[in-house]
Amino acid sequence: MEDRSESIQVRCDKLPGPVIPRTRLQVSFVRICFSILVWTFLIQIVAFGKLWHPHFISNIANRISQVTGIPLSLHVDESIQSTPFLPARNYSSNGYLRVSCNGGLNQMRAAICDMVTVARLLNLTLVVPELDKASFWADPSNFDDVFNVSHFIESLRDEVHIIRRLPKKFNRKHGFTQFAMPPVSWSNEKYYLTQILPLFKKHKVLHFNKTDARLANNGIPLYLQKLRCRVNFQALKFSPQIETLGYKLIRLLQEKGPIVVLHLRYEMDMLAFSGCTHGCTKEEADELKRMRYAFPWWREKEISSEKRRSQGLCPLTPEETALTLQAMGFNKETQIYIAAGEVYGSERRLAALREAFPLIVKKETLLSPKELHLFRNHSSQMAALDFMVSIASNTFIPTYDGNMARLVEGHRRYLGFKRTITLDRKKLVELLDMHQNGTLPWDAFAAAVRSAHEQRQGQPMQRRVNPDKPKEEHYFYANPHECFCEGTNCNGSLSHSNSSKVL
Repeated sequence: MEDRSESIQVRCDKLPGPVIPRTRLQVSFVRICFSILVWTFLIQIVAFGKLWHPHFISNIANRISQVTGIPLSLHVDESIQSTPFLPARNYSSNGYLRVSCNGGLNQMRAAICDMVTVARLLNLTLVVPELDKASFWADPSNFDDVFNVSHFIESLRDEVHIIRRLPKKFNRKHGFTQFAMPPVSWSNEKYYLTQILPLFKKHKVLHFNKTDARLANNGIPLYLQKLRCRVNFQALKFSPQIETLGYKLIRLLQEKGPIVVLHLRYEMDMLAFSGCTHGCTKEEADELKRMRYAFPWWREKEISSEKRRSQGLCPLTPEETALTLQAMGFNKETQIYIAAGEVYGSERRLAALREAFPLIVKKETLLSPKELHLFRNHSSQMAALDFMVSIASNTFIPTYDGNMARLVEGHRRYLGFKRTITLDRKKLVELLDMHQNGTLPWDAFAAAVRSAHEQRQGQPMQRRVNPDKPKEEHYFYANPHECFCEGTNCNGSLSHSNSSKVL
């Protein structure tokens, strides 16, 4: 029996069967595992680098993108949300701070940063800010329509206790009357500690009904300046619906090449407010004047347009902008994204700019009406899309130094001093007039324009300080250099080693 079984076993071993390519399967499996490990490592580097230093992550993400062709820079901000939040800060609250922000998106954004900082200084409980619904734009958006409210609350819990709404006992329905006031503009921490804090002990709830520029640029303790930075660059994430569409917009643009964002502030409200009518017809100038008189809070009514223009206080016209960009070396192959509302004069005024730069696009031309439907008639949400593209662009050029221009400039500095060309409008007006009246040939004009802007491209620089005239200081949010330094000493944050290169 044993011999027979052995012979059967031998015959079975010799039966033919499929040959499994084990070596090839093993190699493929190892390659897949290795790829997963490499990408996991890169993602961890991106997430860790963002927390460690913005310049570090910008360089790493850009180099990875160059090798792989994948625009990792689009997802840098998204990596923050995977970071565990710090434990809540324990403190005895001195009262509730309710704030109503006024102005457009970027004016309100800066105000939110200021009000979080004030709440931290005074140990207050902050109610989620209310956004302006009564301004010129009449935008009905709430905070959570524009910003990610959960992220805002949780990401700052180690600094400030933030609640979505006041406790019911402080509502008018329960007979409670809130004390409302606008804090004094450009105030430092002494004002808030000596003038405002005692009011909370008396009233428990304070409503700041105006919040624009209510905190000084300078003279603020470093920990408060850094908190402003943290709110601006980390806590204020846009709402999921804005981010989703914004990242799609950026991807569509990046697929076509480098992006130049032109913040063409040639809009009806800006021209009416500033009194700038250069290039307008008489009928248009009269229309702008009537609009200026229609809004009582626009205090200045009689304005000399030419005088303002000669002082560099007017936004460049589309025609002036076209000549300026050509002088700087941009050509017909330059992809230009216009980040602005409706240009006054519409396509008639854009003709010269389109002729010089045929690759002009806007969000309305890149996205379908269906995609933009939810954002229509919501100026803050539309501006948020432009803000995202402006931050991600290769070059940002504002034609006027309004709130958006300044906040984008500061954000791009924070992300590694990305190229931002701040136009010297006073010098440009002089050069443009000389060129157009025939006294300055094109080559000389172009050389003069380039020379005037060599040191106006977003390089690191110390913020200008003028304690007696804080409105004339360089705006904190345009150049928040305290955000760039590590530790508790910022004196060396703008050293030669990091101040000479323009990205």
